Amino acid sequence: MFSRVARASQLALAITAVGAGIADAGTNYDGSWSLSIVTDRGACDASYIFQVQIESGIVSHPNLVKLKGRVSSKGSVRVSVTVGEKHASGAGRLSGSSGRGRWTGYSGRDRCSGHWTAER
Repeated sequence: MFSRVARASQLALAITAVGAGIADAGTNYDGSWSLSIVTDRGACDASYIFQVQIESGIVSHPNLVKLKGRVSSKGSVRVSVTVGEKHASGAGRLSGSSGRGRWTGYSGRDRCSGHWTAER
């Protein structure tokens, strides 16, 4: 019985170590990015410009707790953010030191959509 528990523990440790190595792997897109978000349709704010950080393919911003974002190794991006009664989700692609994509969302009852660009 003890050896089964010991083997299971070793297996769990090995899986965790492998997973940690994957999570710690950087991407070509890691670093600070300037993000410009523009509303093309709807009554949402006309535009936003702010910095985001990408680390190991995870998109973050220090003041936006409800931001979830991911960049694949090929540059495909998916992000969603919620601030109060405002929510937006978008997708696009990064390539080299720039990127672009589309987003949809809402502010209260207003539905909006637009585009975004990013650069290092």
